[in-house]
Amino acid sequence: MDTKLLELLVCPVTKGPLEFKRDTQELVSRSARLAYPVRDGIPVLLENEARTLSDAELEA
Repeated sequence: MDTKLLELLVCPVTKGPLEFKRDTQELVSRSARLAYPVRDGIPVLLENEARTLSDAELEA
């Protein structure tokens, strides 16, 4: 994912920063405990498309 784009994107729920996880192709919002999918290089920043992160995933 382009680093300039990542700097501009924020979590739609908390307006906090997002972290790109290359292995799962997701944008992670630690403050919202959500992981947003990236499909075909396009971030899907919809709350109903995100999955909830477990405590173990947040600690990693």
